[in-house]
Amino acid sequence: MACTSCSTSDGGAPKGCKNNGTCGTDSCNKLTVFDWLSNMSLPNGDAPFDCVEVRFKNGRKEFYRNTEKITLSMGDIVATVASPGHDIGIVTLTGELVKIQMKKKGANHLSNEIPKIYRKASQKDIDIWSAARDREEPMKVRARELAIAQKLEMKISDIEFQGDGSKATFYYTANDRIDFRALIKDFAKEFSTRIEMKQVGFRQEAARLGGIGSCGRELCCSTWLTDFRSVNTSAARYQQLSLNPQKLAGQCGKLKCCLNYELDTYMDALKDFPDFETKLVTEKGDAICQKQDIFKGLMWFAYTNNFANWHVLKIEQVKEIVAENKLKNKVSSLEDYAIEIIAEPEKNFNNAMGQESLTRFDQPKPKKKQHKKRKAVGENAIVSNNNKPANNSNNNRQNPNNKKPAEPRKPIIITKNVDKK
Repeated sequence: MACTSCSTSDGGAPKGCKNNGTCGTDSCNKLTVFDWLSNMSLPNGDAPFDCVEVRFKNGRKEFYRNTEKITLSMGDIVATVASPGHDIGIVTLTGELVKIQMKKKGANHLSNEIPKIYRKASQKDIDIWSAARDREEPMKVRARELAIAQKLEMKISDIEFQGDGSKATFYYTANDRIDFRALIKDFAKEFSTRIEMKQVGFRQEAARLGGIGSCGRELCCSTWLTDFRSVNTSAARYQQLSLNPQKLAGQCGKLKCCLNYELDTYMDALKDFPDFETKLVTEKGDAICQKQDIFKGLMWFAYTNNFANWHVLKIEQVKEIVAENKLKNKVSSLEDYAIEIIAEPEKNFNNAMGQESLTRFDQPKPKKKQHKKRKAVGENAIVSNNNKPANNSNNNRQNPNNKKPAEPRKPIIITKNVDKK
């Protein structure tokens, strides 16, 4: 963790932010840098670097100069220069690695405009800072209501109070320019504090708020990614991904930054491939490419008069056919070059431990009994299908020729238990 307030006391109860070590979404672990120079001692006579990196809410970081030569380490809470008043932040990096970070961010460590650190924060400073942080969430709800009341097409995504509580910065996103002069007057009247509005992009908004991506991990922009490169749909095409905006879009509504991670690998692999629009001329007809497998080096071709039948060729064979076509020679057919792909055996993952099913103790659901409504005529009564009692003697009298009468349908026998006296 980046701060010592996340440590636990006796019994596992959290000391500081009370998130039990899962405070990566509350900026305790956002954009942290591993100090690999922390265990190395400086050469004799060299003074330690006098600038430190201080983190504020939601990963906002600034560089400050330690003019008072205060002994600082990662996790110390310090009071820094702000306009107006002072701000409270947490030291995230010290030593020579800060110089490398400043060079990476384009900050000149020799400049006199670098703000300075006043002191380590006292308990009173921390109490005022915590009280200001507790006001941010209800203020955000009320600020959104005021923006909706004025029918402004903007979204207030976050509020950050200054450490001394004298100023509140409202971060918002909007598609167009917004005239919020009347809104600032309402905010100042409602919250009785100094108001500053700052517009951020949709990617910066996702980085500040954090979240869980479709991969199941925290968002890259809120944990380690600092530069937002442009991502376009060609990155998805080169990687043969389906152009589905619901799958390619991230939490910010833009294309996912991770589409660029493996793009260079795909581009290097595609250098050896013939063009996707390559047409092969054979005696059986022309064939065009239907599919590519970049890492296996395979291409699928089909005749223009039979798109249902695909033939698999290696890229070396495709280049050979293309070379023949450039000499105005036709090959006999694709079947002479096609290869057969052996289907991989289906993998059946059996239980190696020999354990039984987890549902072996579950009782089966009882079957529903079908209740038939039957009307009892009497004790041991025989009821025919037309609900009349059957009498075999009457049937014999009505048949003088003693012919066997037609067998009636099988009667339904209904019994009734009666106690015998």
